[in-house]
Amino acid sequence: MSRVVVCGSLNMDVVVQSARRPVPGETLLGATVSFLPGGKGLNQAVAAARLGVPTAMIGAVGNDAFANSLRGFLADNDIDCSGVREIDGPASGVALIQVAQKDNAITVASGANLHFTKEMVRHEPRDDEVWVAQFETPIAATEAVLKRARAAGARTILNLAPFVPHADRLMKVVDVAVLNEIELAQATGTKLRAASAVRDVVAACRQLRSKGARTVVATLGARGAVVVTAEDATAIPAFKAKVVDTTGAGDCFVGALAARLSAGAPPVEAARYASAAASCSVERLGAAPSMPTAREVAARLARA
Repeated sequence: MSRVVVCGSLNMDVVVQSARRPVPGETLLGATVSFLPGGKGLNQAVAAARLGVPTAMIGAVGNDAFANSLRGFLADNDIDCSGVREIDGPASGVALIQVAQKDNAITVASGANLHFTKEMVRHEPRDDEVWVAQFETPIAATEAVLKRARAAGARTILNLAPFVPHADRLMKVVDVAVLNEIELAQATGTKLRAASAVRDVVAACRQLRSKGARTVVATLGARGAVVVTAEDATAIPAFKAKVVDTTGAGDCFVGALAARLSAGAPPVEAARYASAAASCSVERLGAAPSMPTAREVAARLARA
């Protein structure tokens, strides 16, 4: 059976919930705090694994208590974490997530994630695998890993989040690029907003495709997603959800997309499945802990 290999970040998420966010200089009492495993790489790996797909995680952590918790969480989710390297010096990554009024603001201290290198990848890619990467680890390592995976015949997914400048050649080793409208605007130099017309989103996706990516998927939050291939552009409606916490919804989408692609689904079908999975994830607190099971996603699709 094909498997998903996620190469990327691992963080401990410190989630602070409050009625509102404090203004500059203000101390706000009455909040609650949770410590939850996260990081885009870990979130995406957990999303794929909970959907029943064999999954491996590759990345870096520090020599600290958070590292043990992160590896333990991966193991508890049946994820192969033998590729997670522990390094001395920098701490494991930490993300401070402020949740208020059903939305979130995130500050990340990347720590060991910024010390990840291509030499840490000891697993040889196979042509039946789907390799996933993001932008929370160094660009040079990401490009090298995706190039190696593509050369071996594996399918590659790049989540251009959080957006950082990169050489155009990176897109040439990407089968599926996934990004939200803000990242799409940054990647293409276009003016996009949350309310931008779908035709403008499609045009920007096609511009990114022209750089080499075979398929571009733009996630649009409550408006769903857009999938642009060489043949067509398809809008994927959002699924209804009772929103509790949107943290990790994008990562859930990417992990679920990878899971369906590994099963042989075409991009549009995989994106619809991923949209359903993401709608399940926002109904619970946290990122990785909120990732749904295959049964939950199937139920959501059946109600649509």
